Amino acid sequence: MEVIKFTLKGETAFFKKPDVNTYLYFTYGTIHKVALLGMFGAILGYSGYNQMSFLNDYKKEFGKALQKDDKYKDRSYPEFYSRLKDLRVAIVRNSTNISKKVQTFNNSVGYASKEAGGNLIVKEQWLENPNWDIYFVIDSEESKALAKALKENRFVYVPYLGKNDHLADICDVQVIEGVTEVIEPDNVDSLFIKQDFELDEVDDLEDLFEEKVLTYKYEERLPVALEETNNKYEFKTFISTNSKVKAKGEVKVFNEGERNLVFF
Repeated sequence: MEVIKFTLKGETAFFKKPDVNTYLYFTYGTIHKVALLGMFGAILGYSGYNQMSFLNDYKKEFGKALQKDDKYKDRSYPEFYSRLKDLRVAIVRNSTNISKKVQTFNNSVGYASKEAGGNLIVKEQWLENPNWDIYFVIDSEESKALAKALKENRFVYVPYLGKNDHLADICDVQVIEGVTEVIEPDNVDSLFIKQDFELDEVDDLEDLFEEKVLTYKYEERLPVALEETNNKYEFKTFISTNSKVKAKGEVKVFNEGERNLVFF
């Protein structure tokens, strides 16, 4: 199996949680698959949510005419997601703890607030110095096009980490060949879906005494897909840990030479 690997990092990142926005906008603790696909879509020049909203409004008035055009027929998702949703990715956090900090700033575009002066005070929780290793499998025309763009450093739009305030730094792009499946793995280095594995919970003090290694565990409910009707997030609980694990069911783990990875 052939895989692309690259390092993705930035000074800050913001992957907005949609459930709370009254006083403070919160971020997920790591990049998730939908945000990653959005960044890949920008690299390849695919349209996103804004164009999807315009298309839906346009369909109401010119629906029959649009259905005759294959470009617009059966477009239930934003273009980036429709084209890239089957991409198999793996995400490795290069830090056991990505710190967060609340930033306060003014949005003074005039229409941001109905208050006098049109000034809106915004508070957002940002990730600081995030760093990941990203992998995806080259097994389709879309993945080949993305691999080519990354290797040649040719991007249609500027990639960013959740929002255009947070520029993405993409480096160390590599092609890894001979990635093989691991039989009965006892550890996973990438994010994995919680229900697919059993964890060997070990007390930190005991582990420190025996192996001089502290265990860590990051767990969060993250977006993994878009549902078709309203394009809302579909969620699964993910874990990143250096604890021993045992695979359940038919989940597959792959080794790229140094790390065990789960693609989803």
